[in-house]
Amino acid sequence: MRAAVFESADRPVRVEQVDLAPPGPGEVRVRIAAAGVCGSDLHVRRGEWDVPLPLVMGHEGSGVVTELGPGVTSLAEGDHVVLSWVAPCGRCRYCRAGHEARCQLAATVVAPGGVLQDGSSRLSRNGETVYHYLGVSSFAEEAVVPASGAVKIREDAPLDTVALVGCAVATGVGAVTNTAAVLPGSTVAVIGCGGVGLSVVQGAKLAGAERIVAIDTRAEKTALAMTLGATDQLSGADATAPEALRDLLPDGVDYAFDAVGHQATLEAAIQMLGLGGAAVAVGLPPKGTLARFDPLVLAEADQRILGSNYGSVRPAIDIPALVDRYMDGHLQLDQLVSRRTTLDEAGHALDDLASGEALRTLLVP
Repeated sequence: MRAAVFESADRPVRVEQVDLAPPGPGEVRVRIAAAGVCGSDLHVRRGEWDVPLPLVMGHEGSGVVTELGPGVTSLAEGDHVVLSWVAPCGRCRYCRAGHEARCQLAATVVAPGGVLQDGSSRLSRNGETVYHYLGVSSFAEEAVVPASGAVKIREDAPLDTVALVGCAVATGVGAVTNTAAVLPGSTVAVIGCGGVGLSVVQGAKLAGAERIVAIDTRAEKTALAMTLGATDQLSGADATAPEALRDLLPDGVDYAFDAVGHQATLEAAIQMLGLGGAAVAVGLPPKGTLARFDPLVLAEADQRILGSNYGSVRPAIDIPALVDRYMDGHLQLDQLVSRRTTLDEAGHALDDLASGEALRTLLVP
């Protein structure tokens, strides 16, 4: 099959022929319908995260099940699925407690990564091992994934759009509803209005937040946020954003979401908090990034700093529910898609995302 292979940070991403082995026990083969280009893919391309190389990129996607591995009874050939890069085992103590995003087995696939849950790869090139990215590798015509990482959805949902639910939408909406549990009538700030940040905005609207302040250096992105549920918009640098926010809301906000993942944006989110507020780290930074805060202020103001991995989602429950909300008109996904293009344009799509020009580009094999 054809797949986008990443070799190193100083070489372009190239679409090549690779071999995909049949699914093993508990796995399925999926024909990819669409794959979203995400900021996490950029970290890999820039060499900011440690990953085994070469690997097939991509972790956000949708498709149709074409083959079942031994023992799979939860899916059937022809099922429409959204791919989840957290494929919960259902057996560890976190899964048993309903915290599938913390699954211990899934964590071993994410870091150090490169393989599926049995510790091996299904990808190769001329006999050489090629590694998986986050257990998905959706920048390809097909993928073999754990069955729990292929979440069945309704068949009338457009696969070339709901691919976004597999990462951006689940991460953003989940950070609001699951991680932070935003209450009706709350005040919310969202730093960064890309695909994840705009999903946070929509999640805050669904949660009944009274004020939702969208913050980004690009005015066109905050303007789009206003159409998706934000009540206020700020455009400016990280250093000036907390002061500008307090001009709008002198008491600060109940929740501040950093959907960018930089030191400065997380520090700004903490500075925006009011009494009892929670800052939520949603965007992922380069490895080794450190942020500063005043613990005395945090304690005296009864504030919290929360990390949100994949929106704390329960994939089998939350992903179909998010697709339903899109189909029912309560979530807007089409506005998050900058363009649809071919797999051959994967490298250009990453460039567009890095420049800030694109929200989400969908690669359609």
